[in-house]
Amino acid sequence: MNILALEPWYGGSHRDFLDGLIGHSRHNFEAITMASRFWKWRMHGGAVTMARKAEQFVKNNGKPDLIFATDMVNLSAFLALARRDLSDVPVVLYMHENQLTYPLPDGEKRDYTYAYINYLACLAADRIVFNSRYHFDEFMEALPGLLRMFPDYTHLNTVRKIKDKCSVLHLGMTLNAHDKYASSSRSREWGPGMEPPIVLWNQRWEYDKNPEAFFKMMNRLDDIGMPFRLILAGEHFEVQPREFERAFERYADRILHYGYADDFPEYSKLLHRADLVVSTSIHEFFGISILEAIYCGCHPLLPNRLSYPELIPDSLHQPLLHAPILYEDDDDLFAIMCKILSGEDKLLPQSTLKDVSEHLEWSSQIVHYDDFLDKVLAEFVA
Repeated sequence: MNILALEPWYGGSHRDFLDGLIGHSRHNFEAITMASRFWKWRMHGGAVTMARKAEQFVKNNGKPDLIFATDMVNLSAFLALARRDLSDVPVVLYMHENQLTYPLPDGEKRDYTYAYINYLACLAADRIVFNSRYHFDEFMEALPGLLRMFPDYTHLNTVRKIKDKCSVLHLGMTLNAHDKYASSSRSREWGPGMEPPIVLWNQRWEYDKNPEAFFKMMNRLDDIGMPFRLILAGEHFEVQPREFERAFERYADRILHYGYADDFPEYSKLLHRADLVVSTSIHEFFGISILEAIYCGCHPLLPNRLSYPELIPDSLHQPLLHAPILYEDDDDLFAIMCKILSGEDKLLPQSTLKDVSEHLEWSSQIVHYDDFLDKVLAEFVA
């Protein structure tokens, strides 16, 4: 079929996802995109630009069979503006994130305008897809609270209507591109006279990933003499958490890399070099960077909440011959890391770690997306 994709935030993981979907799908996609900046303006005004471009697309190519929009699209506004050309075309809304449950920094008050735009988009879409079960559950649990904030005509009955339109499809990822940078000389042994293990941070340097808790943990381990080295990668912006600067001051001689690795081969080599990847995140709708690190052989230590439990196979939830993966709280993480860094607990084999996320490779995951899109069109054509 011919699908018109709408992405007003064409950057980062949104861009990677759309490029992977278009590049692997058996369907024909035409993408209308906008630069990934001014996110609030994209959610307010992007619909005007995208509707104008959609009108031109229809003039040149005819009406598409289906529209695939992401959560940054003000979908109700777009469809109102494009009603002459697209009024009878089924619409799928893909939720990478939402503005109702996305955590805010301390002291910042939520502007529910953007949460309501997400709500209206869900009403306007024919089918809705969430990138994780956790994301779906959290959004649906919070939605009645949003509607109850208003003085009358709250339309709480729409929550059930929205829920009935929802599905969950984990992201597709381009993981096998990392294979060529794997190192055959990687060692997973440490002890007296040997190089200490390497702990990786490859998430965004922002408050929602909770670097404060991560570095408190590393300082606590250092205070009792546990040996480790650090790789501090991940995307960061002009304003970044002070914790990274403090860490550089304390661990400069043990930091093997500091800062964003914008070159993919360099980034992949860093992932393959590390032994452990740790998340202390307070927010994770999916967890792309963690899954990349796992694929490259990093044993993960993840909170037993958010999206992480559903991404880890059940067979690995109760470890017998290897260190745990999921931890309950800071003290549990500390105890686990002490055993790993001291050599008492062994890490999962690299082949097992690769299997954790390998099924998300686009060559496998695209079948689920294409079949879902086929099903949606069949429902609305019938």
